Amino acid sequence: MTTFFRQYYNLRGLLRRTDPGLDRLHPLPDYPLRHSGGLTDSFARVPRTPPLSALGFVALSPTFGWRDLAAMDARAALPLLDVRVPEVYERFDTVSASRFLEGVRFPEAAHHLAFEVFSRSFFADPRELSAAELILMFHIYFLGSAEGLLFDVPDEPFPQALWEPLGDYLRRLGADVRTGTPVRAVHPETDDGGVTVRTDTAAHRHDAAVLALDPGALRALVAGSPRLGTPAWRAGIGALRTAPPFLVSRLWLDRPVRADRPGFLGTSGYDGLDNVSVLDRYEGEAARWAARTGGSVVELHAYAVTGPADRRETQDRLLAALHRVYPETRQARIVDARHAWHADCPLFPVGGHTRRPTVATPHPRVTLAGDAIRCDLPVALMERAATTGFLAAGLLLAAWGVRGQVLWTVPRTGRSPVLRALSAAARRPAAGSVR
Repeated sequence: MTTFFRQYYNLRGLLRRTDPGLDRLHPLPDYPLRHSGGLTDSFARVPRTPPLSALGFVALSPTFGWRDLAAMDARAALPLLDVRVPEVYERFDTVSASRFLEGVRFPEAAHHLAFEVFSRSFFADPRELSAAELILMFHIYFLGSAEGLLFDVPDEPFPQALWEPLGDYLRRLGADVRTGTPVRAVHPETDDGGVTVRTDTAAHRHDAAVLALDPGALRALVAGSPRLGTPAWRAGIGALRTAPPFLVSRLWLDRPVRADRPGFLGTSGYDGLDNVSVLDRYEGEAARWAARTGGSVVELHAYAVTGPADRRETQDRLLAALHRVYPETRQARIVDARHAWHADCPLFPVGGHTRRPTVATPHPRVTLAGDAIRCDLPVALMERAATTGFLAAGLLLAAWGVRGQVLWTVPRTGRSPVLRALSAAARRPAAGSVR
């Protein structure tokens, strides 16, 4: 399941072009997080207004006790209160997410339930992930916006809910959509400033091109396009890293899960299982199948699968974890199962921000977009992909005197003047100290 958080302003703006009321998105009432030790966190009752959102989460969460709060290093946590983009990368990109959390001394359970869940949403081990990305996520969801951690999900499978309507929209505007045509090379032209795009069967001349690709595909395309970019730029593209593989297992069961199970549950400590979705709670196709058969459709996600484990072994391990999370599934017969393995997400390693490619390239008629692309706005994940897409198009349109899309983001600095002042005081050297 892919979640559409309500801070995804630009992505949701794109979807409104085919669904003005966002009627194809179904709101889920909560984002529960469960640890194998028995603790469960909820965001349904957390206040939406910053900074009450963060304070409310701490007050309502069973993972934060008074002793835990007293043991935390408040000074080390102050950077969370005034996140500034892009300065957050200058300060914390050389620190790992796990090292930052250790310095703050978050309670172990809260570490797993809240912040490790964030880091693994980047398909990364927190020991490898840049702390800047983790801190930015805290700003986006807790102190920079009033939408919190609640989200919407498509009410039908992605092709019907999203891709086909967007494809039809482009065709109505005169676009030629070719989803099954691999692009092998992109060559800038010196005579008219345009580009030539080569496929397996032909070469196509275009005024401009936006390369919106995952890291592996971008590396391959640039490697096959020797005239594209400068040596330094090409080296930067070649250095892009891909996150470890992830697994999505969809299971059709011959009986329902318990009626009180949520549509989505984040998990930690369950042998690699990161979340469980009960699709028939919200997706039309799954709900119709469940109503027809009396069964249920569940989806299991495992992010950042590392090590030499056999794929079948990993799939079986996730199933065993499901039986621990929802014991009633032990008696269910699996009517059908589909396992999708992918390794196409960007990795944001410690110290990697300055080497990330930007939207602009050495060629004025070629731009880049995607969640791997550097963007000095407070956005992440799918929202970064959508935002860089608009930035890429806007940069090209400016050459023809056309203004691009107006973009919206959460504030680029902390919203509370008091918290900003506390954070600024923490950054100042103590009297008599030397930096």
